Amino acid sequence: MKDVQNEKDARNIPLKHVGIKNLRWPIELKDKERGIQHTVATVMLAVDLPKDLRGTHMSRFVESMTNLGPVGLNEIESLLDALKENLQAERAFIQMEFPYFVQKQAPVSGKTAPMDIECVYKAEKGKTFKLRICAIIPVATLCPCSKEISSYGAHNQRAYAKIEIEANEMVWLEELVALADASASTPLYGLLKRPDEKYVTEHAYENPRFVEDAVREIVLRLEADKRITWYRAEVESMESIHNHDAFAVVEKGWN
Repeated sequence: MKDVQNEKDARNIPLKHVGIKNLRWPIELKDKERGIQHTVATVMLAVDLPKDLRGTHMSRFVESMTNLGPVGLNEIESLLDALKENLQAERAFIQMEFPYFVQKQAPVSGKTAPMDIECVYKAEKGKTFKLRICAIIPVATLCPCSKEISSYGAHNQRAYAKIEIEANEMVWLEELVALADASASTPLYGLLKRPDEKYVTEHAYENPRFVEDAVREIVLRLEADKRITWYRAEVESMESIHNHDAFAVVEKGWN
């Protein structure tokens, strides 16, 4: 059969990314606590395309996913190597977006329930391999100003800590969750009994944090981890008494 995609192209325009996106795929993730966790990812796969080639072989991207085992650093790099070889490319790319579940234990009752974290793996391989891990972790913040000026109480709200890192060793998603929890006014939990609710409410009141405070606390912990070579941290509060949200961002190397 005629292979139209391998025809020569005379327009002399190289393409940075050619591939497939929005592929829904069941995957196994390496889980720090339980070994393996099953989830479903939305996947983007791509390669670069030389200026003289008309197209690439889209079916080979899906074929490459059929050989993917439990996802870790080595498995992602091996997948990108296979894409480069099978598609005769200089660079290969992958992005995987997926929910990841961590087991959270309530602080007083000890009741345990899963809590979902939205996560993204972004990786590319040219001559070297580069991976970015991103986790969006729900937490809570309590306003220091509100606490200071009020006779009683203080406004508090759900917030999200978005942490994106590059590292030279494996950093577990559970570690990023623990880091965000320690930096906020209080962690969130999937299951709380009344003694837990009392503890969490009072813990938040005793640890008031602006978004600026929370993101700086995250950065202190990221800087202390020698595995992490680059990071971007953002905290966004879904403000409970304003009709807007508040956020703060730090990126390593920005200044």
